[in-house]
Amino acid sequence: MLNHEAVMDYILKCLRGMVASELEIKPESDLVDELGLESIKVMDLLMMLEDRFDIPIPINILLDVRTPGQLRDALLPHLEKTYGSL
Repeated sequence: MLNHEAVMDYILKCLRGMVASELEIKPESDLVDELGLESIKVMDLLMMLEDRFDIPIPINILLDVRTPGQLRDALLPHLEKTYGSL
C-alpha cells in the first residue's frame, strides 16, 4: 500500500544505494552536505522515483528540497494526483 511511510522507505532505500555505506541516512539528513550527493545523483534519484511510482516529477520540486523528508513532502502532491489521498 502506498502511503507516506512507504514513500519515505523507498527514498531512503534508493539513497542507501547511492552514498557511502558508512553514512547513516535519515529523513532529516542533508542530501548535499551530509550525504554528498552531486546534482547528477539527485537527478538519478528523481528518475528512480519516477520509475517506481510511474509519475512524471517536475525538476523544479528540487528547488526547496534539502532532505529526504522534504523530498517526500514535495512528491506527495504529485503522487496524490495519480493515487489519491495517501
